[in-house]
Amino acid sequence: MKPVTELIHHSYKAPTDFAAPQIAIHKASTVIFPNVQAMRERTWLDKKGYTYGLHGTPTTFTLEERICYLEGAQHAVLVPSGLAAIALVNMALLKHGDEILLPDNVYGPHKTFAEGELKQWGITYQLYDPRDLADLSSRITPQTRLIWLEAAGSVTLEFPDVVEMVRLARSKGVLTALDNTWGAGLAFAPFDLEPSKSTIPLGVDISVHALTKFPSGGGDVLMGSVTTCDDHLAKQLKLSHMRMGLGVGANDAELVLRSLPSMELRYKQQDTTARALAAWCLQQSAFAQVLHPAVVSSPGHPHWRRLCAGDQPSQGPVHSEGLAAALLGLRLDPAISQAQLDTFCDALRLFKLGFSWGGPMSLVVPYHLRDLRLMSKEALLQGGFVRLSVGLEAAEDLIDDVAQALAQAEI
Repeated sequence: MKPVTELIHHSYKAPTDFAAPQIAIHKASTVIFPNVQAMRERTWLDKKGYTYGLHGTPTTFTLEERICYLEGAQHAVLVPSGLAAIALVNMALLKHGDEILLPDNVYGPHKTFAEGELKQWGITYQLYDPRDLADLSSRITPQTRLIWLEAAGSVTLEFPDVVEMVRLARSKGVLTALDNTWGAGLAFAPFDLEPSKSTIPLGVDISVHALTKFPSGGGDVLMGSVTTCDDHLAKQLKLSHMRMGLGVGANDAELVLRSLPSMELRYKQQDTTARALAAWCLQQSAFAQVLHPAVVSSPGHPHWRRLCAGDQPSQGPVHSEGLAAALLGLRLDPAISQAQLDTFCDALRLFKLGFSWGGPMSLVVPYHLRDLRLMSKEALLQGGFVRLSVGLEAAEDLIDDVAQALAQAEI
């Protein structure tokens, strides 16, 4: 054979008995079959074989299984982002004439997706008050096919009564899907919400997770996952996943795999720092309200405490048990002007202006809550609002940064 042909078909195979802390990165579009029978019979649905790179490689199959373990699921698929995970669930399970229910504090792009693509396909949505179980119950109709949950809610971090919401949905025969990015599979178990109270697990039907956040941990990967314990739902999700050609790059999968072993350490450290910052902010007159599930005065704190902290009684203004992630919402005193709020954000040195969270760098985003909320109490809408995402910096340095920014803004 000519050298060019020999280089393509070279017969050398490296020894297989190689072991290292990180698994190999398998990159492929084409997958080679040993014979025609294998090509005709092999399926990727049960992860017993490989057919095409888009449908899985050893690298992506391994990441899927580890995400299953993290969330307590049986099946997982990977998608290019957290929003893609949300879209996949909606597209796989809904049809013309169906309705979904979204919490009023839903992730903004999810609501936009419902207002755009879902509406065009004849699928409607209603918003419900995540603080009010009766409101949710009143909005369930014969057309309701799916109830979305967020714990904690986007931006303002109200914590819903997840257990009773799931119980309600199950009694009505309606599926539930949880955006579990905040909990990350660590704060609580989405598929077993009452592990000590029943032999039949009470859990959501589907969990979506923006692996972009805590599992990646570096602020440099976009990826999402959808998990479930239900075989039938899993098949629906996998088939839609295949038909839409959703896939993730092997290098991105490898980065998440490398970061997973340190995720709990990072999550706990960021959580501890966020609580220290929250305790400090509670003492500052500039902030009319501090929103964080572990803050006793934060909306839904009892629900968070029951689900994530073993219902231990609170000692002081910030509860010390359980896990509560790295996000902090700050409502400023209504007397503070928009110009002062903007100056405050611009003056921050360690908190950088940017979306997302879960990475090593702390971030800040200002929000206009009146543009985001329809059902919030009027008090929450009074004054400016910023969301802080706490990174891995020292708590003392972050507190000093907020203090100097308040001073520069003359707040």
